[in-house]
Order: sequence, then structure tokens, then C-alpha cells
Amino acid sequence: MNTVFRHKKISRKALARAMMLALGAALTLPAWAQETASDDSVTIYSRMQPGAVSPDLYRPTGGRQYGGNVPGYAIVRHDRTFDIQRGVSDLRVTDVAALIDPTTVTFSSHDVPGTRVVEQSFQFDLVSQAKLLERYLGERIVVEQVRGDSVDLLEGTLLGLGDGLTLQMDDGSIQALRSWGNVRFTQLPGGLITRPTLEWKLDSPRGGEQQARIAYETQGMTWWADYNIIYNEKGGNACEMDLSAWVSIINQSGAGFDNARIKLIAGDVNRAEVPQQEFYLAERARAAPMEDSFQEKAFFEYHLYTLGRRTDLPNNSTKQIQLMPTARGVECENELVFAPTMNYGWYGYQQLDQNYGVTGQGEVDVYLRFANEEDQGLGVALPAGRIRVSQLDEADNSLEFIGEDVIDHTPRNEDVLIEMGNAFDVVGERKQTDFRIDTRSRQLWETFEIKLRNQKEESTEVIVLENLYRAANWTVENPSDDYQKETSNRIRFEVEIEPEEEKVLTYTVHYTW
Repeated sequence: MNTVFRHKKISRKALARAMMLALGAALTLPAWAQETASDDSVTIYSRMQPGAVSPDLYRPTGGRQYGGNVPGYAIVRHDRTFDIQRGVSDLRVTDVAALIDPTTVTFSSHDVPGTRVVEQSFQFDLVSQAKLLERYLGERIVVEQVRGDSVDLLEGTLLGLGDGLTLQMDDGSIQALRSWGNVRFTQLPGGLITRPTLEWKLDSPRGGEQQARIAYETQGMTWWADYNIIYNEKGGNACEMDLSAWVSIINQSGAGFDNARIKLIAGDVNRAEVPQQEFYLAERARAAPMEDSFQEKAFFEYHLYTLGRRTDLPNNSTKQIQLMPTARGVECENELVFAPTMNYGWYGYQQLDQNYGVTGQGEVDVYLRFANEEDQGLGVALPAGRIRVSQLDEADNSLEFIGEDVIDHTPRNEDVLIEMGNAFDVVGERKQTDFRIDTRSRQLWETFEIKLRNQKEESTEVIVLENLYRAANWTVENPSDDYQKETSNRIRFEVEIEPEEEKVLTYTVHYTW
């Protein structure tokens, strides 16, 4: 008899609900999968280039997740109590990250040090419709076919998957289905699991409850720092600012962590490389660390940031947490730099072409500098990250964005230099005014004139950087202003320019080789 049933009185919604309940029953967790309360801690390492965070990474659209392509990793530790039998027994734990590196998994018993691991494995053959169909080849299934407002249920033995489903009916006939609705399976086949599972074969000298720790490395997690500055001018090149810092954490590891302890490692931790296949001014005071922010300390040659409270890290989430209390009233200064020769350098051979570097009309760059010192309310190691600067427009009391940059890992008591953009009202020109060369005595003289104009309504200081690029040996002759030797082939002038003044700076450089 052909087992074909037509249920005209059953709506499609009712049937769909019934089939989902049946499938849910089939996918019930196996009895051996231990679910116990867990005390979790997560230490996150970032491999992300500072400031190069694509918004697609933390706000994926269309359900897309980056998982193993997230530039970072984490060390996860689960502290749990397990009922372990005496002698050799199996222990399986299901609620772990899907992107585990199986070679990093460890199991240790705090209560019974003699408990040892004989074997361990990571099972990740997760259930899916395609895998269920593959496992049911040669087995009986029930297939739903929609015909208008009614549904046909076809029950038979699954013979093939090809370009559709091929069923052998009870009467021996073969039915090929190119389109179908839901499929009902009687049970979950052996070997398929609903969640990634760690499995151990343990040998314990005694049975009973034991407090144990599971630890492993997982991909799909990273973190980065964002800094926000509210800038306030004080006149001239002096300024004052408020600095706040936030940490963003991405978890796309395939597992969520509830009420977990969070640590972050800042620094360039070397890894064995695996070939790849394809973000109100007040009196300054050092803010006391708060329990809900991160506490920083040196850790080996890196820096460790530990959150002073527990927090949740759901799977497929991005979370922002304050890195440190806001530092208010930090003293800073603007630096205007005219450096049109930065693209010219000494490359180990004489450059005798007169036309090389003859003129240079460049922008006057604007930088913001502050000291990462304790008396500034800072004095902590600042992890690399993007730093954004805003200024208050008092006309409507709104903050307006005025520049951003990326800073590298910055130890305490070091300066932070932020490139802001180009000056609007200060311009510079540079030109060669004399050139003489004597190839027999191996000497060369070159004279430059640099003009700086300040169209602002207040005086300003401009730093002029000049690369000396024609030969390794040089002396500066007849400079119009005092200079400093900054590097082996660079000199530095610091020039004060009054409002609406043009300042002319000249010097001659004498090369020998």
C-alpha cells in the first residue's frame, strides 16, 4: 500500500508547529552532555591593526559573522564542578566555543590532583539539514509537500539526494521530489551533535564531585581601544583637554560567557604564524581607579588590563566598556610643522643633481601633543588605538569633530603626538636660491629661502624641519635663525611669527664627500 496521506483539514501553520516540536524532541541534548554552573574567565588578545576597524566587523549585516577571521583570540577558562567516576570514565561538556583550537585544550582537577586525562577530543560535527539527510540515506523519513491550502505527507525510504529527494515507497515504487517543504526525522543520528562538545576520557583515583578547570584558546574574539578628546584653546599654542578611553570587545567565537571575569592583553605577543588561505573642564586631579573600569599593570613585557567587575559577553556581540576614568584638564599644546622635505632622504650615495629638491611648497601640518604623566591625571600605559578630537562650539554648545589619528602602544611618561590636519591661516614656501658644486674637491654648497606667513589674529610658533639629503657629511653656514640638529640628516628651526607677518628664514648647507 502506498503510504500517502492527504490532510485537508490541517492548516499549514498547525502542521509546521507539530513538525518543529517533533524535530525539537529529536534534537534533545544527549544524557551524557554535562550542563553545570560555570565560573568563567576570558583573557583576550588583539591582532588588529590599531585604528583599522571596519564597521562591518562589529555591525555585520545580513546575518554575516566573521568568526575565525576576527583578528584576535582569547584564552577561556571554565571552573566547574563535575561528578566524576572512579577509574576510567567519560566526561563531555557541550557549551564551549565553536572556534576552539583543539590542541590548546587542558583539563585539571583542583580537588583530586591525581585525576588525569587519558584521551581528549573536540566534537564539532554539528547538526544541519544537509547532514541529517546524509545520515538518513537508507532510512525512513516523512516529507511534507504543499498543495494549495493542504499538505501531503510522503513517508518512505530515502534512496538519494542528488538534484532532489528520491524515496522508495512501501509498495516498492520510486518517487523523485524536486521540491518539498519540511522533512521529519525520527531521531538524531549518532555522531551528530547540536553544539560543539569537548570530550575527555579520565582516570580518577576516587569518585564524586570534583572542582575542575577547563581551559582552551579560541578564535573569533578581539578588542581594541578608542580614545576621545574634548579640546579647549587657551591662547597661542597652549591648550587643555579631557581624555576618555573605551574598550570594544567582539565575541564571535560561537559561545557566550555569562558573568565572566575579563582581562585584556596589550602588546605585541609573538605567535607562530599559520599560513593563510585566502572612541566640562574641571580642576585637574588624578582619578582614582573605579571598580567598573579596567585596572592596568605590567605583565611580562606587555600590559594587562583587568576589569574590576564581571560582565556578560554574549555570542555574536560587540560590547563597549570604559578603559579608565576620564582624565580632565590635561595640558596640551599645538604644534605647527612645516616639513616639505620629508620625502627627500640620504640613501647612501651622493645626490648631485641641482634640480633635486629645488622647491617645496607644502602644507603646514597641525599636531596635538600631551604628556602621558601622572601629574596630568594619566601616567598609565595606553594601548594602541584610534583617538578622536572634538571641540566645543559655544554658539550652540555642540561638540564638533576636528581631527583623528592612531596612536601606538604608549608607555607612561611618554608624549602622545596626534596628527590633526593642515593649518588654514599659516602657509609656507621653500625654494633654492643658490647652488655651487666642485667635483674635484668633492664639495657642494646649497642655499635655501623659506617663507612663512601667519594670517591669524594672534602670534604663533612654527617648527621647520629640513632634511639634508645630498651627502652624509654636512655643515650649516650662515643660518638666519638658530637651529638644532635633530637627527644625522635633519635640522630643526623654531620660528615665532607675529599676526599678519611674513617670516623669511635662510641657511646654506655645505656638503663634503
